[in-house]
Amino acid sequence: MIASIAEFFKQLIEPETGQADADKALQIATAALLLEMMRMDNRFADEERAAVVASLRKLFGLAPDQLETLLALADQEVRQASGYYQFTSLINKGCNAAQKVRIIENMWVVAMADGHLDAHEEHLMRKIADLLYVGHADYVGAKQRAREITKLPAELPANLMANQPAV
Repeated sequence: MIASIAEFFKQLIEPETGQADADKALQIATAALLLEMMRMDNRFADEERAAVVASLRKLFGLAPDQLETLLALADQEVRQASGYYQFTSLINKGCNAAQKVRIIENMWVVAMADGHLDAHEEHLMRKIADLLYVGHADYVGAKQRAREITKLPAELPANLMANQPAV
């Protein structure tokens, strides 16, 4: 991870400040989690990739070539990672509570971008929210905002679904 981040710094920033290093590591960690969400349901929809790019652009204000470099580095890091802790610990160090909720919201948007919310996606969301210390109310609020953004209808409670006629 360190070698990839160092190369990213050489290409895109002046490596004179420690804060720039921390910012780039945070960007890679965030991009890695968004890419993981995109892959979670084993269906690779163009809408999900577009949601990842839009989220990173909105969060970090990067140029298109910087976004592609960031995505390539994040993809490499995800493939080498043994878990999510290396990413969430960077986010915990570099973000305040509101920023972490924003990351969770963006992850929900990626999950819902294909018009379907998979159980594996929901499981990953809960795991990442716990690792980022995002409370339940903020977790649910982020999910609702993502539903509004993606226009994904709310699911019916299980007890109501049982009473619905078969289609």
